[in-house]
Amino acid sequence: RPYSVLMSVVRVMGIETEYGISVPGHPNVNAMLMSSQVVNAYSNQLPTASSRTRWDYDEETPLRDARGFDMSRADADPSQLTDADLGLANAVLTNGARFYVDHAHPEYSSPEVLTPKDALVYDRAGEVIMARAAEIARSMPGVPEIRVYKNNTDNKGASYGTHENYLMSRATDFGAIVGGLLPFFATRQVITGAGRVGIGQDGRGHGFQLSQRADFFEVEVGLETTLKRPMINTRDEPHADPQYHRRLHVIIGDANLAEIPTYLKMGMTSLVLSLIEADVDLSDLALSKPVTQLHQVSYDVTLSHKVELADGRKMTALEIQRTYAERCAAFCERRYGSDVDDQTSDVLDRWIDLLDRLQSDPMTCADELDWVAKLQVLDGYRRRDGVDWDDARLQLVDLQYSDMTAGKGLARRLEARGSLKRITTDEQIAAAVSDAPHDTRAWFRGECLRRYPESVAAASWDSVVFDVEGRSSLQRVPTLDPLRGTKVHVGDLLDRCVTANELLDALAGK
Repeated sequence: RPYSVLMSVVRVMGIETEYGISVPGHPNVNAMLMSSQVVNAYSNQLPTASSRTRWDYDEETPLRDARGFDMSRADADPSQLTDADLGLANAVLTNGARFYVDHAHPEYSSPEVLTPKDALVYDRAGEVIMARAAEIARSMPGVPEIRVYKNNTDNKGASYGTHENYLMSRATDFGAIVGGLLPFFATRQVITGAGRVGIGQDGRGHGFQLSQRADFFEVEVGLETTLKRPMINTRDEPHADPQYHRRLHVIIGDANLAEIPTYLKMGMTSLVLSLIEADVDLSDLALSKPVTQLHQVSYDVTLSHKVELADGRKMTALEIQRTYAERCAAFCERRYGSDVDDQTSDVLDRWIDLLDRLQSDPMTCADELDWVAKLQVLDGYRRRDGVDWDDARLQLVDLQYSDMTAGKGLARRLEARGSLKRITTDEQIAAAVSDAPHDTRAWFRGECLRRYPESVAAASWDSVVFDVEGRSSLQRVPTLDPLRGTKVHVGDLLDRCVTANELLDALAGK
């Protein structure tokens, strides 16, 4: 169906996170093997686990570029060939998510959701799944003390991603997307940064910066995700009807542990995309040397750095973000007046409020934003022990902030004592661990795995493949429309179909 542009945070979206993995005291451990043990440990204990179910790669096109061409497989880095089945651990979960090994990391890709709040809830569900998986793996004979971390760098030159995905209108000019997003991505880290001890890709420079990922971006636009990382990724793989949709694959975000940055990251970006889709002119915010400015903004915890614009003007990151926020608010007012939906209104209010408080005193945001919370903890250590940023213990504290081990992670300990605000509940997260969102196609995928586990041969974002006795071939059920396959749409149908065979007959109109 055609994509209708709305000025709202509501759109199809999701988050995929590669987790850091290590075995303390064993720096040369095989990370791919450890990652496989983590994923397999979790998937093997699920009541609906089926060794027959695999990920369906048939419809994936990772080398198709939004600029109008396909990269050849011969020219691609192996990390770009995400459509190749390498035989690594790969599970599809009843909550509609994908849990698998991405090269040297365990990765959780959330199901498709429609709101920033649901994106946050399912991202938190991924944390629970990852922590449980590592705990189960550690309890197995012969498996060492595996630790998983929700962070983005090992501070030895390697980085791993937290990617956002947003469904957009195919009619939107890709050049307008690039122009509208570069200034936004260079500056949104004042709210969404996870904070990092160390400057430079290998972290050898002494100091603290806003973002864990900023140092690893080298070009403005490109198809790669692990080499020459671009601020705007051009992968054209919509996982939906390409006639109407494109999926914006955002690789520049940090792995947030505080809830409010995750919620706002998804909401703010969705609103800015709505401006771009509505052809709102954002060219006056174009930056001079966006990659350089991305780095400089990250290095300035005082938030006073003046970003140079293409027209010669200079603005702080806070001022640029305020311009985006005010234009989004004004457009919402023109489009909806007082009828704006609650989450859109809440995102706008929080966005402006945080910019105000960051302008006056960033430390007033220590109970909401990761980078400020982490800086406050680190400054406490520095004052207590009289150390400077060159002390290696501070990098260990930074790492401990993101530890997923129960009782070990500083972020979750801060949250437990009320020092990091929450906007989700434990009940919401627990439900999201096992149940798919009701309002996207993820519900059909998850329920098929729950109800017919032995009959699902494979699944992907845009199809479920059945292997049913008595049928001569595999049966693919396409799910190209992310807004079909919801509980409202097919709930009664699935309730009537006890077996996968009955479901296939019903879908065929028999």
